[in-house]
Amino acid sequence: MDTKLLIVDDDRNICDILKMYFENEGYKVKTANDGAEGVSCFKMFEPDLVLLDIMMPKKDGWQVCREIREVSSKPVIMITAKGEVFDKVLGLELGADDFIVKPFDMKELSARVKAVLRRYNAHAQSSDEEVVKFENIEISLQRYELKLKGKSVDVPPKELELLYFLASNCNRVFTRDQLLDKVWGFDYLGDSRTVDVHVKRLREKLEGASDKWVLKTVWGVGYKFEILV
Repeated sequence: MDTKLLIVDDDRNICDILKMYFENEGYKVKTANDGAEGVSCFKMFEPDLVLLDIMMPKKDGWQVCREIREVSSKPVIMITAKGEVFDKVLGLELGADDFIVKPFDMKELSARVKAVLRRYNAHAQSSDEEVVKFENIEISLQRYELKLKGKSVDVPPKELELLYFLASNCNRVFTRDQLLDKVWGFDYLGDSRTVDVHVKRLREKLEGASDKWVLKTVWGVGYKFEILV
């Protein structure tokens, strides 16, 4: 296995344990013990996935995630001692792919890493033809690019994947659980609020783009990308 993991955590014991565990599973692993070092390691090491703590010196996990998302769509799993909904929502809004709370089971973490990598690699191997277009909107899954009225719009990878899926199946209603299955994967261990967070952020970006389509809530059921007649 040539998969590279970057572990960013100010607890050196946790870094050592995770490094040993994932190296035994065949990964190439590097560690960093503060946020600034984490950003530098990301640029030099070019990992396939980042395990990222939140409370760290120099730069916290939020800032590190922001800086990673400015240059890359590689998966990020946030690791923290905090379990509040606010932390999860903020992490998802910044583009994190998953979220796990300390203390965690190593087998569960390993399963999450493999699941996130499978989903990311499946999208990375998609063809160049994966582009959805409607009036004033173009969504490219291959380039991970959203254009509104011809201009590129910054959007976290998971938001783009959700929008692409709904727009590819326009006028069809999906429940939150179905969207978790189709976009996050059947083995995603989060909850349905994840979908609500991403839809809310997408609506803010899409507001005013066109009166020919809408990202619509079907109350009591779920969401759909509706083409308006």
